[in-house]
Amino acid sequence: MNAKERILGKLRASLAGTTPVADDYDIGLVTDPWRYAADERIARLRRMLEAVHGETLVTTVAQWPQRVLEALAARGIDELLVSPATAHGRRLAEHVRAQDAALRLKGYENPVEAWKDELFFHTPASLTGTLGGIAATGSLVLWPSPQEPRLMSLVPPLHIALLNASEVRDNLFELMHAQRWTDGLPTNALLVSGPSKTADIQQTLAYGAHGPKELLVLVIEDA
Repeated sequence: MNAKERILGKLRASLAGTTPVADDYDIGLVTDPWRYAADERIARLRRMLEAVHGETLVTTVAQWPQRVLEALAARGIDELLVSPATAHGRRLAEHVRAQDAALRLKGYENPVEAWKDELFFHTPASLTGTLGGIAATGSLVLWPSPQEPRLMSLVPPLHIALLNASEVRDNLFELMHAQRWTDGLPTNALLVSGPSKTADIQQTLAYGAHGPKELLVLVIEDA
């Protein structure tokens, strides 16, 4: 028996003869104040994000790759970190080839120690997917994975996030239940509510101190 099994055994033994406490948690406390009409969710999420210097753009399944190219061109960016192992990464690569665009796509294909300097100092923008959005707080939900590690959304100065409009929920509780988070959780989940910002120094608000200076959210409608 290893140390873990001994500890768990002691914990189980300590519960002998006890009675579980009844679950009287009121779900309405975290849901009722944060409900919105179906046609208001996207508008609220955009207002919340834009109030803290986030940028949003409503687009379609067919048009979003071109919107990415246009956003990068407007900023003079010719290089983008994207995962070739994701459906949206492959879709963008196909669009770049079809348009013969002057955009270099690079993947997060090595341990961070092997290319830390390039990632932190020579990667101007990244593109990631999202798990969904929360209207109440104007937040994006990201689940980092081996294909899209969390540094993809935390390091480059510009983070472009793809958000399916159908995955925007009123509040975090509803998102977790709708997507059945209890079936399996990631190591961590990221809630992104705008560009990186801090007011630690002289209480002066500064953007980009601990992450992206810009956040561009492409809200993708089904049409």
